Amino acid sequence: MPEANAEVEVLIVGGGPVGLTARALLERWGVRTLLVEKHRELAPFPRSRLVNVRTMEIYRGLGLAAGMTARAFAPEYGRIRFRDSMQHPDFASAAMVGVHAPIAESPEIGIVTSQDRLEPALLDAARAPMRFGVELVDLRETGASVEAVLDEQGAPSTVRARWLIAADGANSTVRQRLGIGTTGPGVLADFTTVVFDADLDRWCADQPAGVYFTMNGLFGPLYPDHGWAWLVRTPDDTAGSDWRAHVARALGPDHDISIEVLRVQHWAMNATVAERFRAGRVLLAGDAAHAMPIIGGLGMNTGIADVHNLCWKLAGVLRGWAGAGLLESYAAERLPVAQRTLGQTVANTQLTLQVQSRRQEQTLLGADPGIVELPWSEQYFAQLGLVLGVVYRSDAVLDDGSADESAATGTDYIPTPLPGHRMPHLWLAPERSTLDTLGEWFTLFTPDPGRWQASTAPWPLRLEPLTGEHADACDLGADGALLVRPDGHIAARWHDRPPGDSTLHDALAAITRP
Repeated sequence: MPEANAEVEVLIVGGGPVGLTARALLERWGVRTLLVEKHRELAPFPRSRLVNVRTMEIYRGLGLAAGMTARAFAPEYGRIRFRDSMQHPDFASAAMVGVHAPIAESPEIGIVTSQDRLEPALLDAARAPMRFGVELVDLRETGASVEAVLDEQGAPSTVRARWLIAADGANSTVRQRLGIGTTGPGVLADFTTVVFDADLDRWCADQPAGVYFTMNGLFGPLYPDHGWAWLVRTPDDTAGSDWRAHVARALGPDHDISIEVLRVQHWAMNATVAERFRAGRVLLAGDAAHAMPIIGGLGMNTGIADVHNLCWKLAGVLRGWAGAGLLESYAAERLPVAQRTLGQTVANTQLTLQVQSRRQEQTLLGADPGIVELPWSEQYFAQLGLVLGVVYRSDAVLDDGSADESAATGTDYIPTPLPGHRMPHLWLAPERSTLDTLGEWFTLFTPDPGRWQASTAPWPLRLEPLTGEHADACDLGADGALLVRPDGHIAARWHDRPPGDSTLHDALAAITRP
């Protein structure tokens, strides 16, 4: 139980992947945190399953990616298959770009795994205290801190924190206490997920996939060794439902498979974005800030990108090399991303339903039961533009005046060294990417580090030399430079070194003390 009137630098509310990732990120800067989670243990339910390539880059920086990949499905499971039932052949399929196979744009590859296997790795990634069975019931801001009233099985306590990260889910208590509304379609539908054990190899072993869409619901393998999940619209009478019989019927009429139902969870598919991501010393992240439909697997990954953007800024404010105004850039940068991503996930859901509708029409008309033409191209699953092509526009990015017509979409991604964009992945040496040089510091990439030597106290800064080939790829002259933020986004670019020894100092000051 938290001590009465305990003090921490950052209180994190919510112990899902977003809150756990924030805890691990902040520990890299030595920030004192406390994470509280109202449930008594990590989630036993599989829930989110796709960890996209950008999230894996973040976990690579934390030293976690290799272990996560080792416990995940093989890349060939990064495919979507559409079938009448699990017993029938595919009538459509598509690969998930950046998951099904390696891509040239990243040193990592996305994985298909299960949240209940992801969270233990995140829990072990930091030593900061985490308290289970502790619920935030009230909060108030008092000058230079936030006071959170917590409850542990009826025993109240108070924690005072400089800042609070609310990662407590779509029905966030923190957001509701702050009176922050949401926009968007709201609840799209009520669903039930049934976790069960059964041997479905006869239908799937030769055609692996992370998701099988059928006319009777969505099926997905949970772990490389065993387990399945079936997702379906929640029936009217859940109390009297025979879930084993439901699963058996959904699998199709001709089988003698033994089915063991392990868990059943009812939930609502939300589609909302918070009107604000900040209220004073409280910052929203993950589902508390934006609840995404599951189709496309963008929800959890968007939340992890939130805290990757936020934590270096909090660390800078707490350690004195950034002003509190830097935190204004969090909402300025992440709110547009959330709104754009919500639009994509709603479109994903609608397009998926169109596939099923077309198949049903085909069946009713007695048409050839072969391949169904998809209502989209393979680019529907090529979400690299939305995942790797995120562009930030805020006071924490210095515009160099270059024309930039790009926009993060759900399809194409073209690496670019322009300010606001993610630093392009380039191999500096075998197994060493430009992304591997980033960390709890700003990184200055330049062909000529000697010309950029200057005092930059108090900012953490490292210089990384670039060869001529890499400098050309970044559109840098012989003494130009790219200044990259700790979250991997380019803060400033100089094609050639500007006159004056204070250029770098002035840029860092402008970025961190707007």
